[in-house]
Amino acid sequence: MVGQLYLEHLTDADLGVLAAAGEADDAAGRDPQRIERLIDSPALFRRLFRTAGRDPLLQGSPFLLFAVLVHRAIRDLGQASFVEEWVGPRQRVPVFDVGGLRDFGADPLRRFFLAELLASYTHVGSGSVLVQTRRGWRRRHFSELDPIRLIELAELLPEPERVSVYRRLGDLTLFLTGVFPDYAAERLVVERERHRLERALAAADRASAERHDGIWLLESLGQRAYRIAQRAADRRTAMAGVLAEVSENFAVARRMLNFLTDRYLFPLRRQWFAAD
Repeated sequence: MVGQLYLEHLTDADLGVLAAAGEADDAAGRDPQRIERLIDSPALFRRLFRTAGRDPLLQGSPFLLFAVLVHRAIRDLGQASFVEEWVGPRQRVPVFDVGGLRDFGADPLRRFFLAELLASYTHVGSGSVLVQTRRGWRRRHFSELDPIRLIELAELLPEPERVSVYRRLGDLTLFLTGVFPDYAAERLVVERERHRLERALAAADRASAERHDGIWLLESLGQRAYRIAQRAADRRTAMAGVLAEVSENFAVARRMLNFLTDRYLFPLRRQWFAAD
């Protein structure tokens, strides 16, 4: 099943790159049973990221690049005895508990989920909706990179239409805490919005009230957003199960992206990901 999900995202050019790196014919690159093995190939990683003078973005689609990096990071974790753990802005400490990260990355659907999430933030959307207020109709703006505006958008929409916004809100909190943790911890949530998030989350986690830094707020928000999206999703779909797992293991998913970012994305984040 997961092979078919990859094929739905890969371009024809991507499939050609996969076949060439795997020294296989085009049919092999389109085989759902072989697609993950090709993406996990060290030869493909070297072709995309270790060829001097070649911009990886000119070699494959963002989805292919992130799929390869997710697999590469998980391969690295298989040989790691510890990881440099993010514990605060510009702070890393060695942590020897690598097993949780390995277990999270062992599932094919979770690997696909991370690649799809990262690729989705190379192009982000924004827009506006008309809202009726006591002073008449007003235009309310939103952005996929602003968690507060996404919360407001979800509150304005009819119940059936909120699910996709909550899913995107979960994605945003995981993306920001995983790829831009320093920014998420220090500068993303301004004081006024911090108080609003604290009030919204207080009923859900009173026991953790003493820890209201930006990362905690976003992790708690992401867990709740994914939980809402999962409950409304078709339980028969594979991704509904993944949303439930990410909601329950949000910190592990965030640590996985921290590891991948520190090892491969750090110099390229501003270039690869869209700015609002």
